[in-house]
Amino acid sequence: MGVPTLGCTCRVCTSPDPRDRRTRPSIAVAWAGHRVLIDTGPDFRMQALREGIDHVDAVLYTHSHADHVLGLDDLRPLSFKHKSKIPLYADDDAANVIERIFDYTFDPNSRYPTRARVEMHRLGPSVEIEGAVFHRVPLTHGRIEVAGFRFGNAAYLTDMNDIPAGSLALLKNLDVVILDALRKTPHSSHATLEQAVGFVDRMQPRRAFFTHMSHDLLHAETNNELPEHIQLAYDGLRIPFEI
Repeated sequence: MGVPTLGCTCRVCTSPDPRDRRTRPSIAVAWAGHRVLIDTGPDFRMQALREGIDHVDAVLYTHSHADHVLGLDDLRPLSFKHKSKIPLYADDDAANVIERIFDYTFDPNSRYPTRARVEMHRLGPSVEIEGAVFHRVPLTHGRIEVAGFRFGNAAYLTDMNDIPAGSLALLKNLDVVILDALRKTPHSSHATLEQAVGFVDRMQPRRAFFTHMSHDLLHAETNNELPEHIQLAYDGLRIPFEI
């Protein structure tokens, strides 16, 4: 829902700390002049303006929930100057939903002249984009399976409350992991702060950053409770890693 949350006057929603202002989660992975997005949420336009994103080589989707896909249409101006259609990658179920939501974009019979120049691809175990390999990491998000991604020595694991045993094998020797930590109290489809720390302990990365926090977690206060190698992420954070 983002923070501040509409209609809320709690101490996090009214915090003067800019790190407590949270747009919907996504990341941009950049290397050697290339850029791949993971998810385009409803805040994508403002995020891209803030970070100076002027081109995108591809977009990977974790799943089809609104807070991860509804900014797809804002790819339009970036796609107009792309050398070909921007490739999008999603699991079959997610791709079907996205194509239905944005039927005016994907329908081959669409007459909308300035629709985004994008092309949907079904996601396999991995995809290579401009020399970088992105490995799909299956995650449990309540009753559905969603996609996390490993790229180089980093991984992005948003919207999950469990990591299947088979996926842990894909998450060894990480320098950086970014993962879901919604709040302290239990949730049916998101990791709690305590569960997220437990996942980090199992993966043993050098650094970990928590994302998808609700307005239950105050940035500075929560950071002080975490081990030194774990921090809350914040909008605009840049994390160096090797791809």
